[in-house]
Amino acid sequence: MEQALHLQPVLILLVVGILSIAIMRPLHMSPIVGYLIAGMLIGGHGLGLIEESGTTHLLAELGVVFLLFDIGLHFSIGQIWDARRDILGLGPIQVILCTAAFAGLALAAGLSTEIAITLGAALALSSTAVASQLLADNKQSRCPVSVSATAVLIFQDICAIFLLILANSLGRTDVALGQVIGIAAVKGIAAFVAALLIGRYVIGPAFNLISRAKDNEVFTATALLIVLATATATGLFGLSLTLGAFLAGMIIADTPYKHAIQTEVNPFRGLLLGFFFITIGMALDTGVILQQWWIIVLVTLLIVSVKAVLIYAAARLLHMDARSAVQMGVLLSQGSEFAFVIFAMPSMRSALGTEHTSVLIIAVAASMALTPILVGAARRLAIKWGEQDWESGQQATGSEPVPDASVIIVGMSEVGRRVASALDANDIAYRAIEIDHDCFLDACTSGFNVGFGDATDLRLMETIRLSHADTVVITFADYNLASQLTPLVQERYPELHLMVAVDNETDRVRFAALGMQAVVQHSYPRGLDMAAVVLEQYQVGKKRILKWMQRQQSLELEEVPA
Repeated sequence: MEQALHLQPVLILLVVGILSIAIMRPLHMSPIVGYLIAGMLIGGHGLGLIEESGTTHLLAELGVVFLLFDIGLHFSIGQIWDARRDILGLGPIQVILCTAAFAGLALAAGLSTEIAITLGAALALSSTAVASQLLADNKQSRCPVSVSATAVLIFQDICAIFLLILANSLGRTDVALGQVIGIAAVKGIAAFVAALLIGRYVIGPAFNLISRAKDNEVFTATALLIVLATATATGLFGLSLTLGAFLAGMIIADTPYKHAIQTEVNPFRGLLLGFFFITIGMALDTGVILQQWWIIVLVTLLIVSVKAVLIYAAARLLHMDARSAVQMGVLLSQGSEFAFVIFAMPSMRSALGTEHTSVLIIAVAASMALTPILVGAARRLAIKWGEQDWESGQQATGSEPVPDASVIIVGMSEVGRRVASALDANDIAYRAIEIDHDCFLDACTSGFNVGFGDATDLRLMETIRLSHADTVVITFADYNLASQLTPLVQERYPELHLMVAVDNETDRVRFAALGMQAVVQHSYPRGLDMAAVVLEQYQVGKKRILKWMQRQQSLELEEVPA
């Protein structure tokens, strides 16, 4: 009988979790919103079906642990290097601006400096789950807007680790705030270095041995052991369990077994994280929410508008075009899962009060629910701007010089986008030209540096020369067009290097006879071969190119539905 009573909370959590997903998915809303509503309904302030207990708290804590582990799995030194401009530029600027704005409002409301800074930093973070899902739904996962947004989210996730450490230290009178932050930073860096060494010399070889046994159960058990053991180790050293989980994910991220482990652990992560959000909802006072709904609406709009404006300003400050900056601001305007973790801490609950805590949590959840609508509006605005650019380009084809760029990409299909992404990752200036209306609009709204242009128009050659380009990459194999234009281009600009993407060896020989460098597209995803050859031409090292290609393939595999 007693054992059955212990299982009852788990059964209830499972049922409401399943129902939350089933209801939210058709509505195209984040399951997080459903989890919170479900928690409110079954908790002590609702129907009273379940009470907070050691079991519910343990399940909630494990949910956050596995969330951080999953984030760590997507964290790699190579990815940071590719997105270093945004991680070290846009990310810090955005976090500082948003933290300052929200902390200033909190100070004006009478909160202490420590609580105000923690509150401001928590609201400055965005939801990795919501933003990533929206990018995938809009098929923008590999475009410049996505790359920059992902870089900012990576920086935010790193900040969240230290914010959790800081929040756990709130209320201590024996240590100053600056000292707490300093100690946390030193411990965090030490843990980071230790994780790199352990990953290279212990975890990698251990998984090599385990994989030879070809036992999936041992493989899964080992992955879970690493997560929980690393979390326990950081907890014993005075750091948070979540930091250990993040480091465990980071350790595994650079091994060949990343995808296999991610597949094995994902069910645990989704299930336990759902339990966490449900327990957050259980703590919310529905009476307060019904009485202060208008305040929740105002706070939600405040969070979304302040973050959207400041992120837009930060992006424009770093010379991002207006279309991309608007989409970036809206995409990252919602609150973060970490805000729930921070606000649920006893020190924050005590400082804010039950009513204000409930208002903030519901406002963050509402901002998540509002994001898909706002992202759709921002995308329609970007398309409208792209339409205007396309129309103006049609009226003035070839009359305006293309901005200076080393590489001109003709055609922004999959190959063109892959080449553009490779050039972006290695700080090589490019300009893309596209004649197809739909492809042009899609490339524009995705943040690529593209303009309207017709490759058959000889006036475009003058534009290319004015831009001081030394390489033209043609991403489609049109032999008739190439045979007509190549002799003219070679006569006028003998130093201009012409490259073309082809599908087979026969085409390679035909185009090579015209004097073009034809590159056969063998690799998956399409366009990697052309991107690699272009990078080699600009003296990018072979090892660096290979790592970039492997990361692209790895990212592509993550998007393949299970």
